[in-house]
Amino acid sequence: MTTQTVRTVFRSSRHTLPLLGFLIVLFVQARAQDSTLAPKLRALRGVTEVKVLAPLKGFAESYELRFRQPLNHQNAEGPAFLQRVYVSHRNADRPVVLETEGYAALANRPTELAGILKSNQVIVEHRYFGRSRPDSLQWEYLTLKQSAEDLHAVVQSLKGLYRGKWVSTGASKGGQTTLVYRYWFPDDVDASVPYVAPVPLAQEDPRVFTFLNTVGDSTCRARIKAYQLRMLRDEAGHIRRLEDFSKTTGTKFSIGIPMAYEYAVLEYPFAFWQYGNSACENIPGPGASDSAAFDHLAKVVGFYLFSDAGVGFFGPFYYQAYTELGYYRYDITDFRGLLKTVRDATNRIFVPAGASVTYHCESMQNLNRWLQTKGDRIIYLYGETDTWTACAVQLTGQADALKFINKGGPHGSRIRDLTPGQKEMLYAALERWLSMTIER
Repeated sequence: MTTQTVRTVFRSSRHTLPLLGFLIVLFVQARAQDSTLAPKLRALRGVTEVKVLAPLKGFAESYELRFRQPLNHQNAEGPAFLQRVYVSHRNADRPVVLETEGYAALANRPTELAGILKSNQVIVEHRYFGRSRPDSLQWEYLTLKQSAEDLHAVVQSLKGLYRGKWVSTGASKGGQTTLVYRYWFPDDVDASVPYVAPVPLAQEDPRVFTFLNTVGDSTCRARIKAYQLRMLRDEAGHIRRLEDFSKTTGTKFSIGIPMAYEYAVLEYPFAFWQYGNSACENIPGPGASDSAAFDHLAKVVGFYLFSDAGVGFFGPFYYQAYTELGYYRYDITDFRGLLKTVRDATNRIFVPAGASVTYHCESMQNLNRWLQTKGDRIIYLYGETDTWTACAVQLTGQADALKFINKGGPHGSRIRDLTPGQKEMLYAALERWLSMTIER
């Protein structure tokens, strides 16, 4: 039944209203029956649950799946967990954009690349995060290889439904996941577009120090240092403010409020350049009030990262960072006489209690070498002033890959932020690799 038919019935007479309700029910049922994807999803290998969602804008249908994954892919019959997967459908013949999350998939949402390619979309939550946490957190199975195996299983299952090309993408740690997945399963997808994906080459990569000592101009860097020194000299008053914040909001800091405060001050330059949510001229100077200086720290860094909630959410990441991914520490050379609680400025203290940490340097070294020599059909996008760009992939020309820098851009840099010329080069590469035409 068409919408026009329903309108005609409605205009006929008020006596037809009961019939109208019946016809509307039939109309809705007919539209629901048009979809054949739900039963096909339920029939896929590994899928244990299919939940119908309201379709994302631009898509015909959206679903939340629960996908059974072995805790250890080398023991498929052993313990398992359910991984959350979002599927948004346009047409089985269109390409598929696979977003590889690095953390929890907080919501189903349209991705930039799926909009550009007018593609179907699949979002996979990372193991040990969100609703994809095993009942028992056996940390030895939270590895890059195991997470790549998760994605491989999901993609191989869904390829039974989708006949088009596949493109993987992700941002930040999700971009790292994109690269790790390509390393272990290079032929699963036809191209990859990782956003702002760092590839640290040490457990605490010193290239971050070099970046922070050279990014921007000397005036701005001096202002950042002066602000940090002020915040440590005036620590007692600011700790009282953080205590008030903790009581008012119910935010708990098991590491102690003084240590959480000092970590926030040390994090300040990294966060300032990473997120770009404050201009240099807005850094509080000597004339700013103590209250304004504290509010600035809360805006640029915030305290969530060092709270119990933040440590709990990012705990699996810290485990990965200090066993394979790599991370960073703080340079406290100029602050040693002012720090009262922080003695060794490492983020390793946030690794979950009870997790045994041994760093495997070969994981990222091997990945980096492969990306430079064999990482074909990959487009890298970084923000020029994003601190994580210190660990950007350095292309050597041996791989069929492109790298774009968003001038002045932070960690949130995306394709939409590139220049027209950069976008054209990016689109042309995707068209070549995917054998398709992209609407400009």
